[in-house]
Amino acid sequence: MNATIALGRRSIREAIRQPDALLMTMFIPLFFLVVNTGQAAKIFPSDSTEFLQGQSYGAFQLPITLLLAASFGMAALFLVEEIEGGYFDKLRAMPIPRYSLVLGRLSAEAVKGILLSTVIVLVALPFGITIASGIPGFLLLVALSSLWGVVYAGFMQIIALKTRSAAATNSGGLIFFPLLFLTPNFVPRDMLAPPMEVAATINPVTYLMEALRSLILEDLDWGAILPGFAVVAALGALMLALTVRMIKTYD
Repeated sequence: MNATIALGRRSIREAIRQPDALLMTMFIPLFFLVVNTGQAAKIFPSDSTEFLQGQSYGAFQLPITLLLAASFGMAALFLVEEIEGGYFDKLRAMPIPRYSLVLGRLSAEAVKGILLSTVIVLVALPFGITIASGIPGFLLLVALSSLWGVVYAGFMQIIALKTRSAAATNSGGLIFFPLLFLTPNFVPRDMLAPPMEVAATINPVTYLMEALRSLILEDLDWGAILPGFAVVAALGALMLALTVRMIKTYD
């Protein structure tokens, strides 16, 4: 555990030394929030659109912004740099648990995810967006967003360990975008065309998005919130199992 904490602190310092990466992580999701809201806000006015629960269309789009921000982690690319530069082999030679080499970076991603999610929500609040579930909902919103960031970064690190290539790892990140758009990102799921509704139903990201939306638009509705955390827990368990196996067989 001490090794994991030490490597996590090192990863945080690594991110602080590259603030431009953190700024882009915030800029691109907020850009999509502004653009999507500007395009559709008049189509879905808050006073006559039932699924908005009296809020602006920006509140409906905020979960997409949070998921995007959580999926721009740089942990895997930093890991590839260490692998290509030979420093990862030096870390492997140290008398520390192998899993600490990966969990250290994931713990840093959790800290960054909490920070970024908090900042994004606070930036969105002055634009007429409120968290209907209050402070508990705000905390759950930040927690779920940051946990997704950890899970996503973990899968990207698996690609990095397998390919040991920055290009392949960077390309692996593009997997998220089809998953994001195969969700009810512009309208609720029951308003989608049947083929799209089927695709959204089998897409695990849908349940994350719906849980985040529930926290923003409604009071605490555990029927919508728990599936989001269940998806994160299931994918996180799979990610950790694959990571441990990859580390054990890493040559």
